[in-house]
Amino acid sequence: MMTMLKAMTPRMPRTEHVADHMVAMAQTESTNSLARNLVDADALGLTDGGHGGVPVTVVAADMQTAGRGRLDHTWVSRPGESFTVSFATVVPRSLATDESVNGWLQMIAGLAVLDGLDKAISQCGARPNQPDCSRTLKWPNDIFVHGLKLGGILAELVPLPMSQAVDDERATDGERVAIIFGIGLNLNLSASNLPTPQSTSLQLHVAGLPDGAVMRDMIAAGIVSSLKRRVTMFVEDPRGQSAALRDEAAAKSWTLGRRVEAHFVDGGTLEGEAIALNADASLTVRTDDGAEHVVRTADVGVLPR
Repeated sequence: MMTMLKAMTPRMPRTEHVADHMVAMAQTESTNSLARNLVDADALGLTDGGHGGVPVTVVAADMQTAGRGRLDHTWVSRPGESFTVSFATVVPRSLATDESVNGWLQMIAGLAVLDGLDKAISQCGARPNQPDCSRTLKWPNDIFVHGLKLGGILAELVPLPMSQAVDDERATDGERVAIIFGIGLNLNLSASNLPTPQSTSLQLHVAGLPDGAVMRDMIAAGIVSSLKRRVTMFVEDPRGQSAALRDEAAAKSWTLGRRVEAHFVDGGTLEGEAIALNADASLTVRTDDGAEHVVRTADVGVLPR
């Protein structure tokens, strides 16, 4: 019988050092829900970043019991097994609602996760079990290793209280909104405890990792630093950064060039080859009849070769 570890309040000194504010709980239903409630209560400290750039606040839990993924998928984590951390920042409302560029905000979060993973693995001297152990992005919000899902990202737009919504120096239109990125990663699950045959855990691919609590802190600190840099640059030059992000995300994509099946909210599906990441962060899929379809909101799975 598997022993259930007791949830402990995370101690994350590296993350506290780089974040503008941090909230840590032993257990919560969902770090995203908690972060959203704290934003509503004006209790998340989303003022201008004291460490430079946009502010980034962290909400972490050792265990969450009702976590949510994209399209209402569930994410339940047990103590010591998973990374369940939400990151909140602020951007101009005009940017967050501009459909020509706002898709890159979620892609920025994905790239920041890759940055955090790479930095943490390097810092602790861990070694990949295989030479091609690259970490990639599955469009639009999943982290993959060796074609298996390591984790995912849920992005939510939340109105700021009036006391924080207006900031003429940071927002070109004088009004800001909060964006919460809920990030879940499998860190320390055995193969027998993986939630699905298509999922994986970091410790199955990388040897010499520290314990889950230390790894969580190292990854989160790296994500905070990357988010600050990437979101600040994006706010300052959305068009220019969109072009650079498209090149970077395409190079790190698990989806492009593969056969995929898109599942839409209305129940429809679309199968074909993912052929392009577009200027607005949408995905172009070419079906077998040669027609090209632009996919903006869907759950896109990569099919076996």
